[in-house]
Amino acid sequence: MSEIRTPRLLLRPWHDDDLVPMADINSDPQVMRWIDDGAVRDLDHTAEDIERWEEEWDEEGFGLFAVELLASGELAGFTGLSVPEFLPEVLPAVAISWRLGSQFWGQGYASEAAQATLEFALQDRGLDRVISINQIGDNASENISRKLGMVPEQVTAHPVYGYPLRVHSIDLTEFEA
Repeated sequence: MSEIRTPRLLLRPWHDDDLVPMADINSDPQVMRWIDDGAVRDLDHTAEDIERWEEEWDEEGFGLFAVELLASGELAGFTGLSVPEFLPEVLPAVAISWRLGSQFWGQGYASEAAQATLEFALQDRGLDRVISINQIGDNASENISRKLGMVPEQVTAHPVYGYPLRVHSIDLTEFEA
């Protein structure tokens, strides 16, 4: 697994001591509001998530990075790439996603991490297209998608929960590093 440094962040592999801070992020209803059914996740569920994210690195050659603040060493959350198997109509596709603790919102960290991840996807991993999937109404995530240069591609419904989702995309020909 790769590491990526940005001016303020380290995108890196998961460490054992990331479990508790990531579980704290996942237990915040404000953070989880736009994810799946909005339910918070406990320590055990977070441990399963991290294990699955690490397996995806082995299987796909990409996955979710732990996002660490360089200044303090704190875990801010994650950003990375995954195959959105829950939404078959967009496949084959690779989606970029992010989740940061609410105390890290509004400081540009998610955009900074997502930009570095998009560069990694298109330049290092050789992907020719990346999508993002945002619940309609999640304006903060919509803004990050736009900052990445992504354009709205389609609106669909979440196959389990039924709420509307907007799919944004960017391809290598549109990307400006």
